[in-house]
Amino acid sequence: MNAVVVEQVGGPEVLHVKDLPKPEPRSGEALIKIGAAGVNYIDIYYRTGLYKRDTPFTVGQEGAGTIEAAGDGTDLGKLGLKLGGRVVFTYLAGTYADYAVVPVEKLIPIPDGVSFADACVAMVQGMTAHYLSHDTYSVKDGDSVLIHAAAGGVGQLLVQMAKMRGARVIATVGGDDKVKLARGDGADDVIDYNTQDFEAEVKRLTGGKGVPVVYDGVGKTTFEKSLNCLRPRGLMVLYGTSSGPVPPFDLSQLGAKGSLYITRPTIVNYTSTREELLARAGAVLGMIKDRKLRIRHGGEYKLSDAQRAHRDLQDRKTTGKLILTP
Repeated sequence: MNAVVVEQVGGPEVLHVKDLPKPEPRSGEALIKIGAAGVNYIDIYYRTGLYKRDTPFTVGQEGAGTIEAAGDGTDLGKLGLKLGGRVVFTYLAGTYADYAVVPVEKLIPIPDGVSFADACVAMVQGMTAHYLSHDTYSVKDGDSVLIHAAAGGVGQLLVQMAKMRGARVIATVGGDDKVKLARGDGADDVIDYNTQDFEAEVKRLTGGKGVPVVYDGVGKTTFEKSLNCLRPRGLMVLYGTSSGPVPPFDLSQLGAKGSLYITRPTIVNYTSTREELLARAGAVLGMIKDRKLRIRHGGEYKLSDAQRAHRDLQDRKTTGKLILTP
């Protein structure tokens, strides 16, 4: 089978398609024929070595496809699964490939009417937007929230979910086209950080009070000013570092800036049981099926174009979800 492999960490050029043996499922596992693989920033973190993994490894954390086989003694029916069934899964290594072996308890059935590509949106980006808006900080009717990178994969969905919960959304983006996208998703106020100081704008828009929560997936370039956008006892939610890691930070500044809180959540801790995984994924897949979420795909690439997909994502040339197809 074909798979995108990293033999030595580095830039996009280290991604190469290799011919590997087709994997075989063991007890408790299923063989999935991949129909779509999601491209996520965490793939870049592993490719560059920011997140550690032994090399060589097959890239990818998210995929959707059909169950082709199950390991000996594996009871698919007990989990509501079947051979030939359409499923999606995430945070399991090796999805940039024709096939993947997946523990059956990690498989989520895809509802009728939801494509493989759209199901991938529900995983990392969709469930991240869901836990951020429903749990990390439970957005309430009337809240003003600041969402960075609102035209990105998570940002687009987070804007929509925050609006569903009654928030006033202040969004930051880079460029006129992305301003239009954020407004199209329902953002009330959109700040173009290429031409505006987002800290000054947030203070102006809130009458100097600040916001109760900042959702920041950018990191290094936005972190300090984001703290200044919070009201006293506000929450800084740092869920990603697309611009690079935040430098060492003196926690005493949190007190000086208004007894602020900060958290660095990850999806693993918000899908820690199968029940929670199914509930969260089911909620997002249901929104997609019912057309409550506007889904945009930033592009579909063949496995052989994985290098280009990573470059486009890293250079912020895309809006929405990137998909690899075998």
